[in-house]
Amino acid sequence: MKTVTIAGQTVPQTAALAPMASVADTAYRTLCKEHGACMTTGELVSAKGLCYGSKGSAELCRITEGERPMGLQLFGSEPEFIAEAVKRILPYSPDWIDLNMGCPVPKVVGQGAGSALMRTPELAEQLVKSAVSAADGKCDITIKMRIGWDSDSINDVDFAKRMEAAGAAAIAVHGRTRQQIYSGQADWSRIAAVKQAVQVPVIGNGDILSGADALRMYKETGCDLVMVGRGTYGNPWIFEEIAKAVNQESFTPPDVENRLQEMLRHIRMILDCSDKTEQLAMREARKHALWYLRGYPGAAAFRARSASLESFADAERMVQDYLSAMRQHQERNRYGS
Repeated sequence: MKTVTIAGQTVPQTAALAPMASVADTAYRTLCKEHGACMTTGELVSAKGLCYGSKGSAELCRITEGERPMGLQLFGSEPEFIAEAVKRILPYSPDWIDLNMGCPVPKVVGQGAGSALMRTPELAEQLVKSAVSAADGKCDITIKMRIGWDSDSINDVDFAKRMEAAGAAAIAVHGRTRQQIYSGQADWSRIAAVKQAVQVPVIGNGDILSGADALRMYKETGCDLVMVGRGTYGNPWIFEEIAKAVNQESFTPPDVENRLQEMLRHIRMILDCSDKTEQLAMREARKHALWYLRGYPGAAAFRARSASLESFADAERMVQDYLSAMRQHQERNRYGS
């Protein structure tokens, strides 16, 4: 299998897990790594929050060995806070530090951070320079960006060149504008344009839902690595599928029983990784549970029940009930009754 070196990490040229706030927590990252994600990145950490001693921000910097190679991702719009946050992150020993310049949510954009930085490339440059200086060679600084603010202001190539000149060691490109949020289709031709314009590794992101999609992105963009975000929802097997596709091997998806057993294991991991009560941790687990049966018969009722889970025992009963109903349905069909 081919390998690629990004931010000082040599990994298989398969697929990385995208950073996703409120989704890709420790349990999620560990699970995806077990299924073949070649790199992971932590949830969005506020540079200012970290500098002001926010306990929540500090907790997001936790790294376990099962997630490596792993980077931590900062957001902010003030160079002095970014620099101080980088210094505070270094003791957690991230394999790299990523600066978010692509998040489209209002509470981030409203601070002039995330994808708002696509409108202020000079400021984005200063942020990268400040981060690189603060890191002092202890780890690489990377960025994740979009292709522009809206369809009338596509500035990805110039922006990427600026980030490279400022010292970014790798650039991840989500092929959408901020205006699109996560709607419409990602424009992979823009990822290709960035790849052609810079010398540092380029990671392609957007609309990877299968192994075939990953192969097509590699072919159409020439990117060094693909990154998968929403395509992992309830589907950590996508990393195995992509690895198989890259190696020109066939992939057999898990059957429904295996999917649900993995869902239970995922929930157990969430509980084990959390310092919260079982009830509070289960509230965070609900969204993950409802993703595992998308497209399957009875998925709507399963999702509805997932939304009210209060304990691990509830989840176990839900799985038992679903499998029992599925077997009864199969029996009825078998005997024509």
